[in-house]
Amino acid sequence: MISLPSFVPPAPFTDAAAALAQAQRIYDAGLAHLRSALQAYVSQGDGNAPSARVRACYPFVRLTTARSRHPDTGLSYGFVSHAGHYETTLTRPDLFARYYLEQFRLLLENHDATLEIGTSNQPIPLPFSFSDDEHFEGGMSALQRQGLADVFDLPDLAAMDDGIANGTHRPAPGDPEPLSLFTAPRVDYSLHRLRHYTGTSPEHFQNFVLFTNYQFYIDEFIALGQAEMQNPDSPYIAFVQPGNVITRRAGLEPVPGDEKGIGPPRMPQMPAYHLLRADRSGITFVNIGVGPSNAKTITDHIAVLRPHAWIMLGHCAGLRNSQQLGDYVLAHGYVREDHVLDEDLPLWIPVPALAEVQIALEGAVADVTQLQGRELKRVMRTGTVATTDNRNWELQGNNAPQQRFSQSRAVALDMESATIAANGFRFRVPYGTLLCVSDKPLHGEIKLPGMANHFYRERVNQHLKIGLRAVERLRENGLDKLHSRKLRSFAEVAFQ
Repeated sequence: MISLPSFVPPAPFTDAAAALAQAQRIYDAGLAHLRSALQAYVSQGDGNAPSARVRACYPFVRLTTARSRHPDTGLSYGFVSHAGHYETTLTRPDLFARYYLEQFRLLLENHDATLEIGTSNQPIPLPFSFSDDEHFEGGMSALQRQGLADVFDLPDLAAMDDGIANGTHRPAPGDPEPLSLFTAPRVDYSLHRLRHYTGTSPEHFQNFVLFTNYQFYIDEFIALGQAEMQNPDSPYIAFVQPGNVITRRAGLEPVPGDEKGIGPPRMPQMPAYHLLRADRSGITFVNIGVGPSNAKTITDHIAVLRPHAWIMLGHCAGLRNSQQLGDYVLAHGYVREDHVLDEDLPLWIPVPALAEVQIALEGAVADVTQLQGRELKRVMRTGTVATTDNRNWELQGNNAPQQRFSQSRAVALDMESATIAANGFRFRVPYGTLLCVSDKPLHGEIKLPGMANHFYRERVNQHLKIGLRAVERLRENGLDKLHSRKLRSFAEVAFQ
């Protein structure tokens, strides 16, 4: 016997807002059912297991179309490529309200069909039914914790793989084709991981994301964020730091819940900082630290938020003697020796440069440096960036790394950029890379304390401003021009 909330049968909708409201009702009812059952479970104490298993399931959205047509749209998403039955589960309709509304609206417009909203058969894992500040396990005995799986559904990794995004998912005969890259359990899993790794709630993440591998950039971003909050005319409405510490813009009243923010006793592994705009088009900045493993981990999880773009701003080794410390490198290609994505995105798959992001970054360098033409080219080189998982690649014998980098025409080397770009390609998130040369190990200019300090003072602030200006340019150019068809396959999901 299974205890379920009241069943909500599938219902047709031709209005996106009404469809979203129905999904929200199903989701809220499911969460209420799980929470109520857990309270009863805890209050019964040891040795008094409930007589029924408790379950609630995610809502789903379904599209059935009998006609194959490619709508007349400039967007690379918002439609299905052929007739059929499509479906995906939904989670956190509150967090994804703006996103879901847009996806529903496009499907309704492009296919002149109805959307069905109903209750799926995919269980909501109990840990995913509680918010950030709710810790359900604290009041339970060890025996009760051991018995949870006998009463409630817990996270099932088999429901969270990336087969859809990787292009390896094949529906069984009669099963629907996917509407989205991610199922609801996969999204919920990443939302919880984001809290852990970044120290901030997913609600604060913005649609433009910057990554760096140095704390110096974060220090500058904090100073900029605090200055923006003192400006009553700033387009940003709040600045959020780890621990969900929120500073509202001058003239704005605190929002209920702001007082819950507390600085963490120790910094999370990859702390995130957010400059919020009312429409979520602000900037999130994450210090991913050093290495491709971190770069893959954080982008695996941020991808479920469906950002409009992410950009790497970091340091690199210059591989050409003509480069100077402080010069910029705009990546237009990547050599992938990071290895962390080899199974998900084979090396034979090219990771192309995206014109929209490239133009925004090049224009931002010109805007901030006030250089043009030959003078601009003197401080910024466009070329291939090699990414390695071996921090001490210089110590390998037989000149092997140098030969490979020379054959690839690489102009710079780092440990994160190709990973971030490859995961952007994999998850259909527009990406870009602008690095700053901090050393030239092949030419005797290695990082020494005095050189490094001078370099950081001279370049970090300018580099950050270039990244922020690039985001402004992307925003100004319009999102309809940003999501490139280069990132979409010929059998693509409809959701952006």
